Order: sequence, then structure tokens, then C-alpha cells
Amino acid sequence: MQPYSIARLPRIEFGSGSFKKIPDLVAGYGKRTLLVTGGQSFRQTGHWDWLHSELHDRGIHWEQCNVTGEPSPQLVDETVSEYSSHKLDVVLGIGGGSALDAAKAIAGLLPVQRSVMDYLEGVGPELPYEGPSLPFIAVPTTAGTGSEATKNAVLSVHGKAGFKKSFRHEMLVAEYAIVDPELLATCPPEIIAANGMDALTQLIESYVSVRANVFTDSLAVGALRAARDSLLNWYSGKGDQAAAREGMAHAALISGITLAQVGLGSVHGLASPLGAYFPIPHGVVCGTLVAEATAGNITAMQQREPDNPALMKYARLGEILCQRRHGSADAAREALVTLLEDWTERLGLQRLSRYGVGEADLDHIVANCRGSSMQTNPVVLSDEEIRAVLKARL
Repeated sequence: MQPYSIARLPRIEFGSGSFKKIPDLVAGYGKRTLLVTGGQSFRQTGHWDWLHSELHDRGIHWEQCNVTGEPSPQLVDETVSEYSSHKLDVVLGIGGGSALDAAKAIAGLLPVQRSVMDYLEGVGPELPYEGPSLPFIAVPTTAGTGSEATKNAVLSVHGKAGFKKSFRHEMLVAEYAIVDPELLATCPPEIIAANGMDALTQLIESYVSVRANVFTDSLAVGALRAARDSLLNWYSGKGDQAAAREGMAHAALISGITLAQVGLGSVHGLASPLGAYFPIPHGVVCGTLVAEATAGNITAMQQREPDNPALMKYARLGEILCQRRHGSADAAREALVTLLEDWTERLGLQRLSRYGVGEADLDHIVANCRGSSMQTNPVVLSDEEIRAVLKARL
């Protein structure tokens, strides 16, 4: 067994009804909180009214800001400037990955009083972050990004000169991750599909990462089984919906844990420029590329690195997700790719051209895809191989 090191994780409270622990947790940090939420959906539920009442009863004063769409450095800096004089004790983020990433960055910057641009990877001076961060409580209302368990806040600037980069440090890890599957009940099918494929992709990519270890592998395998048994049922509205929500909440949480420990791969490497240059949701990028990228990795290893251990891991994934043994490792890998293609179609994930990506854009995307995620892909792909993955999904 190879040695491994596990970075800091949040205290995790998982299960239906765990949302009701939030008021007491917030009160444990003080009387002033910043509440960061996403769009309108959470505020239209009974959970919102209940939370307000409970915070009021405990004498907790809160400020609130909303995050609609993917957070930008400008939004983070403006929010920090607006609330820097409010003497806040804790930041409470409730929403999807965008809201949690914004809340994470805001919590990290409120005591520091610097622009997030000073710390973004690959942008600006990349100063070392010395903290401290305000305590941060993360409450996901979607099942996909796993941001509640990670140390990075992904921020975006859109357009041809845009970027999608991370503010990353262990001090940004949430003090608590409150994962209540009941909060997922209002997710629409398109969000279930995109976010679910994001979680699935994160589990697959962390499982075959060059930094994978026995600890993350054991977590990923169990979460992949949960996603296998839950995602399609939840999306289609069939079977036990409460169980399906629980399964995907667990899968998404674990995907955040594993990616934070060992990194991702080529799909997320490509998601960075695609999400920056085009109006394409992150989960859609994952869902539309994961089958083709998996096939590309397998082919590249078969041709150049036939002894790469990730080849046998892909075969194992074919057994886990297809729930059967195959006649050979090659057959298992082929079955894996076929299953991923089938899920992409059944979940209605659109091709890249639907969001304005054309063949003329591919070279620019490829030239800007070799960030941290691509560094942990199980095989180094050539520009031509990456371009072929994109072209196949235009």
C-alpha cells in the first residue's frame, strides 16, 4: 500500500433533517452572519422562512447577498467591500456550487481586505494566502459540485479573453458541511442531469487520477455505486425519490472530497476554458464530454502506456457501473464508454455547438486547457487528442 496524505475536511453533517442544525451552529460563532444564497428557488421554500425565524429567535443578526450565475472576481470583491465594516462572525452559504464558491471566497477575504485577483491561480500576482478566513458553513441545495468539501472557490470572467480559475487554500475549507437531501427536492430535471453528471465525472476522474490512493479509491467506488443506483431514477422521477436524492447527495459530497485530495482530469481541464469562453453550464460540459474523454484516455494508454494502472481501473469502472463482469478488460472498458454515452443521451446533455462552440474555436480551447486538472489526468494527451475529444462533441 502506497503512503498517502489527506488534507483537511469539514465536519460533515449528512442526512434528512440535518438542515435544522444550522441555527445552533451559526450561534456558536457569534451573533452576526452573512447569508450567501443562490437564485430564488431556496427562498421560495419553507426552509427559508424557518431559518429566518430560528435565527431571529436566537438573536442572530444577518445580512444577505445573492449569487445568480457563476461568481466573478468582481462580485466577490464588491461583496467583501460592502460588508467589510459589519464585524461579521460567520459566513453561511446555502445553494448550488456557485453560491458556495462565492461564499467560500468571501469568507476568506473579509478579514484580509485584498482583491481576490491577488490570489487566483494563473491570474495576477498569485500571492500566498495567509488568512485568516472567517468561519464558513456550507449547505448545498444541489447534488453535483461537491464544493461543500473542497478548499477552492472557482471564479469566472466570461468572454473570449475570460478565464475560470480557483482561489484555493486549506483555510477556505468549510467548518461544517450540512448535507440535507431534503433540500434537493425542488431541483428541476435539467439541474439534476447536469449536476449529477458533474459528480459522476468527478468520481471517475479522481478514481483514475495519477494521485489516486487507497483512501480516495474506497470512497469513490462507494459513491459511484450510489450515483449508479440514484441518478437516472431521480431524473426520471421513478422509484423511491427520497432514496435517490440521498444517493446523489452522498455521491456529490464524496466527489468533492476525492477531487480535493487527488485532483481531476481532462474533462475538467477542458471545462475551464469552455466555461469561460462560452455560456455553457459546468455540469453540461462534464456530461457531454465524459464518455468521449474516457474513450480518448483509454485509447491513448493502450497505444503508449499499456501498463498504466488506470487501464485496469477503467475496466473496474465498467464492472461497477454496468453491474456485471465482462469477458475481458477490453470488453469492460468498452461497456463503460457505451454506458456513459447512453447516460449522456438519456439525460439530455447537449452538444457543444448548442452553446456556440465551433471548429474554429477548438485550437483556442486546447491552448488554454492545461491547468491543474489536466496535470492529474492518467495520461498526457497531445493537442491533437484533446482536439479530437472536443470535435466529437460539437
